[in-house]
Amino acid sequence: MNATATNGSAPILAFEDVKMHFGGLAALSGISYEISPGLIQSVIGPNGAGKTTLFNCISGLLEPTGGRIFLDGRRINGMAPHLIAGLGVSRTFQHVALFKTMSVLENVMLGRHPRTRSGFFASGLRLPGMRREEKQIAESSMQYLEFVGLTNVAQLPAGALPLGKQKALEIARALATEPRLVLLDEPAGGLNMTETEELGELIRRIRGRGITVILVEHDMSLIMNISDRILVLNFGVKLATGTPEEIKANPAVIDAYLGS
Repeated sequence: MNATATNGSAPILAFEDVKMHFGGLAALSGISYEISPGLIQSVIGPNGAGKTTLFNCISGLLEPTGGRIFLDGRRINGMAPHLIAGLGVSRTFQHVALFKTMSVLENVMLGRHPRTRSGFFASGLRLPGMRREEKQIAESSMQYLEFVGLTNVAQLPAGALPLGKQKALEIARALATEPRLVLLDEPAGGLNMTETEELGELIRRIRGRGITVILVEHDMSLIMNISDRILVLNFGVKLATGTPEEIKANPAVIDAYLGS
């Protein structure tokens, strides 16, 4: 595939005529789009537009019923989720999915699992190499907690954190897999204004690390403030694409989603 993304570089992610049907329902109807590396790419649209379905197709939880998805030119639709994660794709979900009785630190350490080298027997026998690796995992996990501002609660149970910090923890765990592309599914849901502003700064800092962020979100203030590009879906169809300024001025988007 020899596509060129919006900034002139090869796209990190590309969709070619992607379709997803559930029986007679078309959740995605021929989406074609390219996402440049190192950007904050937002996906917006009303409920039922196909946003989370698109995320599920990217991450391998669903296999599209038609079309192709490419990561750095490599076709990934049809691959198992763990294989796609191993290629550098990580995600969060609409509803926080933490191990709430485990500590904050242990939750992030789980995110390091795809990058571990010790095998089953080394882990079971607690061999020296495994113990060294476990120490390294804990140290690197603390660095991710520092990045999201949670080092002071590292030993608390994850379930004891307020919602805003739980969402930050979920992002830290996603980053611990060392992704090149991270999918954030409605991370601002349930957050107050201050927490949403802090989330926006965190997403900018993730982009600052060279990680591409794809964001599904209903908070239009957040979307318009931090996005580099926006893709608008409506009933599974690509309605519009552009910068925040272009999207805000698009009559079709205003009529279908933003309102006057």
